[in-house]
Amino acid sequence: MVAAPEPAVPDAPRRATARDYVALAKPGITALIVTVALGGFLLASPRSIDLARLAILLVTGAAGSAGAAMLNHYLDRDLDARMNRTRRRPLPDARIAPSGIVAALGLVLLGAGIGVASWQLNPLTGFSIFLGGLTYVVVYTAWLKRRSSWNIVIGGFAGSAPALAGSAAAVGDWTTGVLAFALLVFLWTPPHFWSLALLLKDDYQRAGLPMLPRMDDVAFSGKVVVVSAALLVPAAAVIGLTGTLAWPVLVVLLALGAAFVGFTLPLWSEVTRSTARRGFIYSGPYLVGVVVAIVLNAPLLRAGVPIGL
Repeated sequence: MVAAPEPAVPDAPRRATARDYVALAKPGITALIVTVALGGFLLASPRSIDLARLAILLVTGAAGSAGAAMLNHYLDRDLDARMNRTRRRPLPDARIAPSGIVAALGLVLLGAGIGVASWQLNPLTGFSIFLGGLTYVVVYTAWLKRRSSWNIVIGGFAGSAPALAGSAAAVGDWTTGVLAFALLVFLWTPPHFWSLALLLKDDYQRAGLPMLPRMDDVAFSGKVVVVSAALLVPAAAVIGLTGTLAWPVLVVLLALGAAFVGFTLPLWSEVTRSTARRGFIYSGPYLVGVVVAIVLNAPLLRAGVPIGL
């Protein structure tokens, strides 16, 4: 007599690890946000640096960014499940359940970042962090991402807000130089994300996300990436016009912008995964390079190096 087969036992759900919770904070983006805040702080106050205030800014900015990232994960969990790039994230892969835990933790971290910055620094710093979180979570993720190809253009302000927070933490105001720096970060966001969208065009199309200027015209979108990268060169000059940069730093910022154009220029004539990857890979180091130059700007100004423009 042949024994009846035993009923199949469903696979046990995979348990979340500490690494999963770290991933929910989007550490790469959070590090970039903190880097921009550092740039804003040093650009606003290059000659007198209060290390205690800077430390509070970086901690509260990181908390706010991590909280906003978790809320983004929560709101996008259905979209993430439909994309190859994101379907293994903790929420679509059901490693963390219920998903409401992530939303609650995100709200706590974002609220803590805003609250502590307002209390320990000043209300304008907290308000700047709030603006960044509001733009990223509500304007970009919840409102525009699924509806409009303008999503990343308008949502790009979320990356500019940390610069404003840095200025507010340093001097209690948004300085002209930092406003120009925030404009540069705002203009950096479209070529950064549009290069990624060209690289992952099929994935975004399957998910129904309008992530390019024209989802049905890749050649046009490639040209827009080149033009948007070119805007970073005059944006750097605008920072120089505010009288906040030593001339060697201004030269570096102009050169970094010109290099960005060079990396994206092949997209003008041919859009392939290779040409799209070039622009995307350079875009992150470009912004880091800008902030490093701004960090070096402080000792140059203190040494008496003349300002540019």
